[in-house]
Amino acid sequence: MKQSLRRFSAMGLLLSVLSTGSFAQSSEPINIVTTAVPFLRISPDARAGGMGDMGISTSPDINSQFYNVAKYPFTQNTAGLGFTYTPWLKDLGLNDVYLASMAGYYKLDEQQALSASLRYFSLGNIQFTDALGNDLNRFNPREFGLDLGYSRKLSDQFSLGVALRYIYSNLAGGASTGGYSYKAGNAVSGDIGLYYTNANEEGQGWHAGAVFSNLGSKISYTSDARQRNFIPANFGLGAGHTWVSNEVHKISLNGEFNKLLVPAPPTGDNVTEEEFEKYNSDGVVTGWFKSFGNSALAYSVGGEYMYNDQFALRAGYYGESASMGKRSYVTLGVGINYNIFGLNFSYLLPSGNGVNRNPLSNTIRFSLLFNFGGEMDSGFGQ
Repeated sequence: MKQSLRRFSAMGLLLSVLSTGSFAQSSEPINIVTTAVPFLRISPDARAGGMGDMGISTSPDINSQFYNVAKYPFTQNTAGLGFTYTPWLKDLGLNDVYLASMAGYYKLDEQQALSASLRYFSLGNIQFTDALGNDLNRFNPREFGLDLGYSRKLSDQFSLGVALRYIYSNLAGGASTGGYSYKAGNAVSGDIGLYYTNANEEGQGWHAGAVFSNLGSKISYTSDARQRNFIPANFGLGAGHTWVSNEVHKISLNGEFNKLLVPAPPTGDNVTEEEFEKYNSDGVVTGWFKSFGNSALAYSVGGEYMYNDQFALRAGYYGESASMGKRSYVTLGVGINYNIFGLNFSYLLPSGNGVNRNPLSNTIRFSLLFNFGGEMDSGFGQ
């Protein structure tokens, strides 16, 4: 019974805490901005996970598809393939809830690249019950996002990338309740990214990026047209610098900012059903513009030390505004590389106590990387 309760807690955290991030309590009501398919906001890469979950402006690597597809033309290798596994919500005692991802790219020439990625989120097996607590059926809620991308250099220092994403979310397995029959949700979205770098051959220099991500349709889990939910559209901006010493020591520092492009739902004691219907009926473009009326912001700062392109140490900090839940945490990471093979680890430090303990505490990510052709990229960047 405890395991089932934990699984339902995990679903609640995914659908509300992750989309709202609300781990802190406040005496004042906060209008939390919520979205469907919040798994798209989980960092699916151990390198980024070690630097405060950021990757928009960091040096290019195999997993750039998840953060800024425009970075691929600046990779040093012809092709690369990466796999990441993230046990999720381990602090709640769950052992089969996880995020698995893979990404790869192939450079057609020195100017352009093709890329693809897959994110798969599983909530494990859950026992569904009726309102009286009677067992109904067992089901494995799951979601995935499949991407295809194309990127091209616009000059020796600028590049542009676009990606198209198909999103699938099946959380209830056709269950029916309250007169509604729940189905799998489907949506389509896209990313547009820009990347700039003036790094020299050794990798020293500035790098910056800007991305609009998850710009696409709303998603629905019922046949009721009024129950269509926003997906986590986002605008991200970042910049950083890399210093190289004696050709073997590299230190990179980066900072990034993200704005969730989703409007806040109506709030207050006198909110009417008509106001909620109006909120749900807003189109995605209208929602993007209305999102600037709230403060759903997140930021990351992080650093990376590399020795001889073979060993890396990383650290970062992630924080967000109260409208996104006011999460904050510190991350650490390491990376090693040998020949075409690379391995990255990241760890999210425990934070909070008791009921305020961050359920993402002790999160560990593992990334396995393979680079093919050309000079070694190692998955650490240039």
